[in-house]
Amino acid sequence: MLDELLGRAELKARIEELEEKNHHLERQLAAEEERRTDAARERQEAEREVNQLEDRIEGLEERVERLSESKSNTSDISVRTTQNVRGTRRKNILDRIRSVETGPEGALTAMVTETVPDIIKTSLDERSALVQRLAPCLVCMDDTGIIAITIDLTAPPAPFVEWKNTFDIKPEWVAPTEPVTVVLVRSDIFALGVYDGSTLTHVTEITTDIMNTHSKGGFSQARFERRRDQQIEDHLEHAHEAIESHLRERNQAQTDVDGHEVIVLGEQTVLGAFSDLADRQETVDATGEPKSALEDAVDEFWTIRISAL
Repeated sequence: MLDELLGRAELKARIEELEEKNHHLERQLAAEEERRTDAARERQEAEREVNQLEDRIEGLEERVERLSESKSNTSDISVRTTQNVRGTRRKNILDRIRSVETGPEGALTAMVTETVPDIIKTSLDERSALVQRLAPCLVCMDDTGIIAITIDLTAPPAPFVEWKNTFDIKPEWVAPTEPVTVVLVRSDIFALGVYDGSTLTHVTEITTDIMNTHSKGGFSQARFERRRDQQIEDHLEHAHEAIESHLRERNQAQTDVDGHEVIVLGEQTVLGAFSDLADRQETVDATGEPKSALEDAVDEFWTIRISAL
């Protein structure tokens, strides 16, 4: 009652209100300080992450630069010489390579298909990139670094690496060591022979006059194409029969024919017709008269490339 008369009740209420407001402001201030602390910590963490990312980017840029320089350096490297050799010259060059003798385990022979062996990378250093570029290939190199060549083989073996005192180049990797039947077939010519690695013996040939142009005023283009396709089909059937006849005669004349190989060369578009008879098939560019075209096809197929690194 006395407080009300003196007006102190109102003052006490005002004081309590102000104290509550003060507490509220203190809580706000504390929350703001905590927020600022969190913000400062987050800013520091963000700055630290940015620095780490910048360091990583710088490292990646340096790595890209090194790789670019390395690629540029290796792309500038080229083989010293390259020769395509066949026939007698092929034999003479390979015999000369085989004749090289070194100390014990001084001559490395390696068949490289995909991955270059570490010993070649170490020995050839940056020039080992040439081996990767030329693969699949046979590598011959000596322990002095004087000899370093690759050979593109006709019948490459499985990958291997070996050290000996001579280079191990098997004859069958570059040419037949036993007679093989070799066939050249195109849409208008066919020739068959037997090749023993040095001599080609002609057996038979077929030439078919295939329509090449559509005469104006004659039958329709569609009819012309059907007739031409039929001529090619007949030609391929005759060629197929000729191969079968040759193989039958060979079977009758010889007792051991299991290992006899049939190689069919010619146009890509017609090779599929002989997949049941061929052990190997390959496209060649040989054209002309059947006999000479077969000789050219044999030369092309059994040509090897020798590169000096």
